Amino acid sequence: MTVRLARLEQRDCAVWLGPALEIYVTAMNYPRGTEMHRAGLWREHIARPGWNAYGAIAHAPPAESTSMDLARRRLRHPVSPAQDEVLVGIAYGYRGARDQWWNQQLRAGLRTSGRDPRVVDAITDDYFELTELHVHPTAQGNGIGQWLLRQLLADRPERQVLLSTPEIPAEQNRAWSLYRRLGFADVLRNFTFTGDPRRFAFLGRQLPLIEPAPAPPDATR
Repeated sequence: MTVRLARLEQRDCAVWLGPALEIYVTAMNYPRGTEMHRAGLWREHIARPGWNAYGAIAHAPPAESTSMDLARRRLRHPVSPAQDEVLVGIAYGYRGARDQWWNQQLRAGLRTSGRDPRVVDAITDDYFELTELHVHPTAQGNGIGQWLLRQLLADRPERQVLLSTPEIPAEQNRAWSLYRRLGFADVLRNFTFTGDPRRFAFLGRQLPLIEPAPAPPDATR
């Protein structure tokens, strides 16, 4: 698989948003139609200060280019001038702020856990929120997620990066393995967001990431 990374621009979201949401729904195993409900939220995120996004784009072999799955993820100019490229991964985030719902949920959880208010402020006052990081199941296991994450976090001005991810027994999935490998530590565990019965973990690490972003095999920049 030949893969390249491309910065995804706000002005081109009409081109890449649909394919990105297709990856999100498939990777998270959400029911079809979820992408329609998430589209408005993603558009609102795109307008936030410090927003940045990268996509992993792969060449689609001609023999496979007519499949419905690839058709849903196909890109077109200006993101991809080629006619045989599809999106296989997406990563985006933005600068966290106190008027954001996610920040407020984290602050409430930290206070409930008994953290000192000064510690709560230190955690939540200067960070980049890693909002979404997904690789299509057909492309997983090739190092694309790590490549995307390192590229997204390169040269960020914030002091740290924070994220939330579903709790998994014994942390046994690819997402948890990636975060631990890159030095993400526990910030808050077993938290339940308002309106969602699942349990989540907040993880974080200091910025910058010192090591360069290694490309997966057969990848191009």
